Amino acid sequence: MGDISRFNGNGSSAAGDGRRKSCWYEEEIEQDLRWCYALNGILHTGESQYQDIALLDTKPFGKALVIDGKLQSAEIDEFIYHECLVHPALLHQMNPRNVFIMGGGEGSTAREILRHKTVDRVVMCDIDEEVVDFCKSYLVANREAFCDLRLQLVINDARAELKKIEERFDVIIGDLADPIEDGPCYQLYTKSFYESILKPRLKEDGIFVTQAGPAGVFSHTEVFSCIYNTLRNVFRYVVPYSAHIPSYADTWGWIMASDTPFTLDSEELDSRIRQRINGENRYLDGKTFASSSLLSKAVRKSLAKETQVYTEDTAKFIYGHGTCHKQL
Repeated sequence: MGDISRFNGNGSSAAGDGRRKSCWYEEEIEQDLRWCYALNGILHTGESQYQDIALLDTKPFGKALVIDGKLQSAEIDEFIYHECLVHPALLHQMNPRNVFIMGGGEGSTAREILRHKTVDRVVMCDIDEEVVDFCKSYLVANREAFCDLRLQLVINDARAELKKIEERFDVIIGDLADPIEDGPCYQLYTKSFYESILKPRLKEDGIFVTQAGPAGVFSHTEVFSCIYNTLRNVFRYVVPYSAHIPSYADTWGWIMASDTPFTLDSEELDSRIRQRINGENRYLDGKTFASSSLLSKAVRKSLAKETQVYTEDTAKFIYGHGTCHKQL
């Protein structure tokens, strides 16, 4: 994290000068674009072998988890991201019983998977034990998931773990940090990884789904279109979809892939939601997924034309790094 300090913001004050002091978090999304919001305070900070960690109490979005200066999830809207990441893949799979999570250290992905009645085993593999312990301690909403006996927590590099084990999974979920240059996980977005390590760990009708970065009209060319094209070179059927995440200040993208076609319509998805999932989704239902997989004309055209394949030598990265600092 950057320096933590205070600066003058708009608002009223007892001094009657029409201004009040406030702490702000700022994230540089592009070279000429920054996204900032007011904080009630900085609850916790830490540093692991791999990443910087912070838990912020934000005024618009509640508690927010920030890793390496990039906002990962916020209390108010994380359900949008995690329902979109988890449920489409599990609902399209006929009878998902075992699921592997790459990353997912905050526990929200495991929480959503464990709502599925058919699931009896979830392996969550995260490289950073400090992040997992941090989230166990401070993210109250996920404590029940961390205590669920169906959850097996593995501290390891997901690539090494998938290469080592012999088990095959109904669903593998990539809940990894964005590919950042010199970050710990960009190699887990490459064609060689998908082809030689991940795909052999899926069952014949298995499904892989990954978060794939910003997917807005202007931001989707950062990594989303390249990850889509990479998966299209590995799997027979690939479905990109997206949703607006307010705390990310952008539309976000996910990509689902399998060698088995995705054939469910919105009514069938709703039927499976009622039969399989404990509790009610706050965001995702059949119509919502149907609409989220209808990308805009600009994004569709761009994905159709994309030729780059994500490799170790041609890797693309998310821009920027967030800070808490002073502006005058």
